[in-house]
Amino acid sequence: MLNFFKIYSMQRNGWFLLFVATVILISISLYFQHGMNLEPCVMCIYERTALFGIMFASLIGLLYPKSTFLRLLGLIIALGCAIKGFEVALTHLDLQLNPAPWKQCPLVPEFPTTLPLDKWIPFIFKPSAPCGLEQWQFLGLSMVQWILIIFVVYILLLALLLMSQFKRSKPQRRLFR
Repeated sequence: MLNFFKIYSMQRNGWFLLFVATVILISISLYFQHGMNLEPCVMCIYERTALFGIMFASLIGLLYPKSTFLRLLGLIIALGCAIKGFEVALTHLDLQLNPAPWKQCPLVPEFPTTLPLDKWIPFIFKPSAPCGLEQWQFLGLSMVQWILIIFVVYILLLALLLMSQFKRSKPQRRLFR
């Protein structure tokens, strides 16, 4: 199985699929924000930023799938972003399920001063709602619960792909040359 994942990660198809999946998720979040007028909170913006990180990492793999170093770099960046996104989503879910006056999220995002995404691209990265609101549900799960599931799937998939990079490829024996 690991051999399959290693071979698949050395082709552009898998990286393209990862890129398209993140573009779709980001597009859905922008539709929720601008089409359905569901205002994002700071935690939503952080989760969206983690998805952008996975999308950026998939571009590295998409452009250079044969380079072992760049493929590993893309996988490590994507896995790191997925783990960070999972942590943020877990905190967000805790704020949503267990509201308390002492557990509040900040009102403005704390991006680095060298990368103020909320000022550079405000229609994507500017929050405008408090964190405890549950504005949308699908199949009985809130938006935060769905993004938590999505990050778990990303973590499992990317961890498998990363482990597969250290699997030796079996030499192919051919009967006829």
